[in-house]
Amino acid sequence: MGHHGGVGDIQSTLARSTGAVATATVASRATGFIRTLALAAVLGTAVVGDAYNGANTLPNMVYELLLGGVMSSVFVPALARARLRGRAYSRVFTQRLLLATIIGAAAATVVAVLCVPLLVAALVSDSDQAQLTTVLAYLLFPEIFFYALAATVTAILNIRDSYAPAAWAPVVNNLMVLATVGIFVLMPGPVTLTPSAMTTAQVLVLGIGTTAGIVGQASWTVVALRRTGFRWSWRVRPVPYTWRPVRIGVGLLGWIVLYVAMSQVGATFVLLVAFDRGGVSTYTLADLLFQVPYGILGVSLLTVLTPRIARAVADDDRAALIADMGRAARYSVVALVPAGVAMTLLGPMLTTVMFIGRVDVDAARLIGTSLALSAFGLAPFALVMLQLRVFYAGNDMRTPALINVAMVATKITVVAAAAATLPSQAVVVMLPVASSLSYLVGAACGHWALRRRYGLLGFHAVLETFTRVLWASVVAGLFCVASVGLSHRFIDNPRGAAAITLLAATAFAVPAFLLAAKKIGVPEVRNARALLLG
Repeated sequence: MGHHGGVGDIQSTLARSTGAVATATVASRATGFIRTLALAAVLGTAVVGDAYNGANTLPNMVYELLLGGVMSSVFVPALARARLRGRAYSRVFTQRLLLATIIGAAAATVVAVLCVPLLVAALVSDSDQAQLTTVLAYLLFPEIFFYALAATVTAILNIRDSYAPAAWAPVVNNLMVLATVGIFVLMPGPVTLTPSAMTTAQVLVLGIGTTAGIVGQASWTVVALRRTGFRWSWRVRPVPYTWRPVRIGVGLLGWIVLYVAMSQVGATFVLLVAFDRGGVSTYTLADLLFQVPYGILGVSLLTVLTPRIARAVADDDRAALIADMGRAARYSVVALVPAGVAMTLLGPMLTTVMFIGRVDVDAARLIGTSLALSAFGLAPFALVMLQLRVFYAGNDMRTPALINVAMVATKITVVAAAAATLPSQAVVVMLPVASSLSYLVGAACGHWALRRRYGLLGFHAVLETFTRVLWASVVAGLFCVASVGLSHRFIDNPRGAAAITLLAATAFAVPAFLLAAKKIGVPEVRNARALLLG
C-alpha cells in the first residue's frame, strides 16, 4: 500500500481492505446492537441499569483515557516509523512495545481496581445503588488490562496490513455477553429488579460474563497475531531497554497527561450529572446508538487509512497525506450526513421499536429524543477522529491536548448550564447534545491547526460534497416526515406506529436519497459501493 502506485491501485487496495474491515465491522456493530438491546431489555434504564452501565463505563473510561486513544493513535505511527528502519529493528521494537504495554496495563489495572470505592463514592449517592455499582466495578475493572492488550495487538496487526482479523474480535465479545444475558434470564431472581433484591449469583454472572467477553476479544487478536507468524519473545529485558524505543515520548508525556486529565474531568462530570438525574442508561444507550453509523463506515475507513497517513507523514509526502485526508473526510460526510438526518427525524421511532422488556415506551422515547437532538454531531465527530490521527502521526501530542481542552470546556459549560436551568429529563437529553457541540468545536479547531501546518487542505471539495449530500438527505427526509405524520394519525399503538413509520421511511427514503444523490451528483455514493463490495 505504498503511496507511489497509481490511483487505480490505491482505490483497489483500499477497496479490498475497507471491504473486509467493513464486513467485520458490520457484524461487530450488529451483534453489539443486539447485545445493547438484550441488556436494556433485561436490566431496564432505572436504578439497576444505571448501576451496570455506570460500572461498565468506568473501566472503558479509565482504559480510553489512560491508554486507549493514546495507544491506537501513537502506536501505529511509532510502528510505521520502526518499519521504515528495516525488518530486524521493527521486530525488536514491536516486541519491546508489546512487553511495555503489558507491564503498563497491568500496573494501570491494579491502581484502577484499588480506586474503585473512591470512584463510586464520588459518583453515586444512593447507598443500595452505590453498593451494587461497587461490586460490579470490582468484577469489571480487570477489563482494562485486556482492552490494552487487544489494542496493542490490533495496532501491530494493522501495521502488518492485516485488518480483518482484529475487526472480528468484538464479535467474540458481543456473543459472550449475549450468552451471559441468556444465563442471567434463566437464573432465579426477583420479579422487580432492584439493587437490594438482586441475588449474589445474578451480580456475579453479570460481572464475570461481561469481563469474560473482553478476555475473549483480546485472546482472539493474540491468536490472529500468532497466525501471521509473529512470536513473542519474553527474553526482551523490560527495564530500561523496553522504554528506549519510546523514550522520545517522555517529552510528549505532559501533553498526553493533559489530554487524559481533561477527558477524565469531562467524562466524570457528565457521569456525575447523569447519576444525579437517574439518566446514566439513557445517556449511555443514546451514545451507543450515536456511534453505530460512524462505527460501520468511519472506523473501517480510518482503520485502513491510519497506517497510510502515518507512512505519508513519516515519508514527508504532503500530497499523499492531503489526498488520504480528503478521501477519508468526503466518505465520512457521505456516510454520516444522511445517517444524522435520519436519526434527527426518526430517533424516537427507532428507539420505541428497539427497546422493549424492562424499558417502557416513555423511557425508550427519551433515549430517541437524546439521539435525535445530538445527531448533528456525527460528521464533526468523524472529522475530529481523522484530524487526531494526523496529529499523532506527526508525533504531535500538543495540538490534540489543546483541542481537547476546548472540547471538554464546551461540554462542561453546556452540561452545567443545562443542570442549573432545566428539569431532570431535559438535562439528561442535553448530555449527548453537549458532546455533539464539543465535536463541532473540536472539528473547527483541528481544521484551523492543520491548515496552519499544511496550507490548503482541499477542504472546498469536502464542503461541496457535504452540501450535495445534505440536499439529497433533505429530499429523503421529506419521506421520513410524511411517514411519521401518517402513521401517528392512523395507528394508536405507539410501538406499532413507530414500526410502520420505520418500514415506510426505509422503503421510500433510501431510494429517494440514492436517486437524489445521483441527480445532484455525489460520485462517492457510487464509489462507496465499490469501496465496500470491492
